[in-house]
Amino acid sequence: MHSFNQTDLLLQKPKLIRITTVPIALAYPLSGQPTFMHNHGYQVLLVSAAGKELDLVKKQEECPHTVVPMTRKITPLKDIKALYLLIRLFRKEKPAIVHTETPKAGLLGMIAAWFCGVPIRIHTVAGLPLMVAHGLKLKILQWVETITYAAATQVWPNSTSLKEYIEKHKFCSLRKLMVIGKGSSNGIDTARFNLNTLDTEKLKKIQEKIQYDQKNCYLLFVGRLVKDKGIVELVSAFKALKKQTPQLKLMLVGQYEEELDPIPEDIYHEILHNRDILHISWTDKVEYYMALANYFVFPTYREGFPNVLLEAAAMQLPILCSKIGGNVDIVTENTGCLFTVKDTGALSGAIQNAMQATAKMKQKAMTLHTMVIENYNREIFWQQMLQQYNMLVMENKRLKN
Repeated sequence: MHSFNQTDLLLQKPKLIRITTVPIALAYPLSGQPTFMHNHGYQVLLVSAAGKELDLVKKQEECPHTVVPMTRKITPLKDIKALYLLIRLFRKEKPAIVHTETPKAGLLGMIAAWFCGVPIRIHTVAGLPLMVAHGLKLKILQWVETITYAAATQVWPNSTSLKEYIEKHKFCSLRKLMVIGKGSSNGIDTARFNLNTLDTEKLKKIQEKIQYDQKNCYLLFVGRLVKDKGIVELVSAFKALKKQTPQLKLMLVGQYEEELDPIPEDIYHEILHNRDILHISWTDKVEYYMALANYFVFPTYREGFPNVLLEAAAMQLPILCSKIGGNVDIVTENTGCLFTVKDTGALSGAIQNAMQATAKMKQKAMTLHTMVIENYNREIFWQQMLQQYNMLVMENKRLKN
């Protein structure tokens, strides 16, 4: 293992390199966080592969960005090249902290940071694809997590459920594990996700776009349109319920993903041709769709700590979600509705029950709203993360002295 002379490590502005595999993970899940760290004593450098969200990242963050080509699939030759480029980057930049998120960035970033002797190596676990994997793929993903955590000095699961899962499967030493605050990777913008701050003109335009009718009942899903988000079950349940409830509409806000875990052709066809299913492939106004929806439905198979549930809760939207780790860290039977994962019948029943108990679901939504506003404001989360960074830097300083 090589190390470098870290003479600038404990100057007023230690260098922090924040890495995700693709830029969309910087643009949305971590929005605002790099700039906050930049404004609170750190030189922040962002790293990801290229992608269409890169311009947005550069626009919204007051930090430089470097492209390192990384893929989300297993691509040995490309991965070796990316590893080499990261090692070269770390040797040049001499960071105090390398902090990764997403699986491939975690694996390559932590190995490169370990190889270069970066003193503080943090990996945030925001979800584990291995939770729904089988056979050889499962073995490979387990190996990836084990190597990533071994190379890290700190492993930050973004929910208590994830931490317990990692502990149970003994992926790494318990002393490395920590959940920041009450969970999440970034908290939420409670000023943006607020019914009282919406622009009435923007709301009106979206109403016109979707031909909104208050007599209808709108179910909303926000996320990637892939199998492990429960899209098959959601569309199937909607089709069955639509026969009994003509006023039912389904809004799907999110992009298809062809590379990893695509939805079956028949479900794609149904979304495309069913006039009562409204597909919005991309929007930066998700809060307006939440304001117009009656229920937020989230039938995902696996999660880390889903910020979208916090956002829906902040918008006082009643939530129905699968009973899995991550979701249950936020929603309980007292604050929403939980149903069995991968069970179309259970999902249909949950939607029916919710529509028959409107007042009760609204009350649950208000209870969850209060909890989210008190605990998950992103400024509070950023401060908690900043404290951890500062503590780790000071601890490293003491060890050097």
